[in-house]
Amino acid sequence: MTAVTQPTALPPPVTGLSRDDARRIALRAQGLLGAPDRRAGVRGVLRHLGAVQLDTISVLARSHELVPYARLGAVGRPAVEAAYWATAPSGAPAARPHSFEYWSHAACILPIEEWPHFAFRRRAWRARGHRWHVMEDSERSCAAVLDRLTADGPLTTSDLGGGRNGGEWWDWSETKIAVEWLLDTGQVICTQRRAWKRVYDLAERAVPDALLHDDLDDAECLRRLVAQAGAAMGVATRADLADYHRLKAEQVDAVVADSGLVPVEVEGWGKPAWADPAALAAPPRGRHRTTLLSPFDSLIWDRPRTERIFGFTHRLEAYVPRPKRIHGYFAMPLLAGGRLVGRVDPAREGTTLVARQVSMQGPKAVAPMAQALREAATWVGCDSVRVDRCDDRTLADALRSELTHMSD
Repeated sequence: MTAVTQPTALPPPVTGLSRDDARRIALRAQGLLGAPDRRAGVRGVLRHLGAVQLDTISVLARSHELVPYARLGAVGRPAVEAAYWATAPSGAPAARPHSFEYWSHAACILPIEEWPHFAFRRRAWRARGHRWHVMEDSERSCAAVLDRLTADGPLTTSDLGGGRNGGEWWDWSETKIAVEWLLDTGQVICTQRRAWKRVYDLAERAVPDALLHDDLDDAECLRRLVAQAGAAMGVATRADLADYHRLKAEQVDAVVADSGLVPVEVEGWGKPAWADPAALAAPPRGRHRTTLLSPFDSLIWDRPRTERIFGFTHRLEAYVPRPKRIHGYFAMPLLAGGRLVGRVDPAREGTTLVARQVSMQGPKAVAPMAQALREAATWVGCDSVRVDRCDDRTLADALRSELTHMSD
């Protein structure tokens, strides 16, 4: 593995930013301030963000659908899936992939153009020698999977023989461990899902020839990913840059000076920050998006950054016992006017969108909440909205009244 050079002393900041400057820069960088690029569509959102997190939870929709919805509005859900995944008619040559699934911030959809830049992570997996599951006979198991994919691929885990040994969900079969190891190390790739199941193929068959290489050394991979994270966030601390693609702090330190990002000072942050020069070149202006955000949206997936920029504390409570939940199973923050001003835990009952638990930061948040709920309902095919609970009775009455007015 290529050694990463050691960091040098931090240069002085090129400019100072107010808290509001930093907030607006972050919103524009994430595609939530200014006119959306509708011509580029969902693929443009993915290329710009660099990573869209996947998650199994589906309430209004799955998180990877909610991310482009938040930026583009009610784009058709089939169009979202088609934009991400490579599909081809039965019997036709394999479609050219637009993206692949790999480990970034978490399990993420990534632009296919980024394949070479994750070579450092594939090498790290190979050096480690195993994932958290260990195979009984890795050579035999991996060879069997590769032979099946060569002959019959692309295939799901079920096609390959099944993913479990019959016990708990983590009790993976030898075949499942093998195919995931091959994905980790780059011999296998996932460029589509069917019914939420990964579809595996040989990397040499699916990745375009110009991208199918691990030629870039670790430092070049890290420079690219730090630069991309900086552009996607607009302005960021070292910890922010590291968290975006889950790099180590020392990896960021080693390359940030050569990444093209410039040092800045942000009011109240108390730590050195780096900005994308393009984000500093013109003041962020334009229309603020009013929308509900997935808890896994890259604007807010880093909780300390969310608190620092928006003064908003958010916690996913899906894995918190029901009696201990405060805001609900899948509370979605409300973005309006460039600020996080409330949250709602949504559900669907037939054609009714149910706001099971709502909280809002004052009367000014009522109309945006009603707008966001109504738009979300229309997007997922609901024709009515019902508010079950709200932590403020007066605001609850105002919200119900606003929703009634909008439906008249």
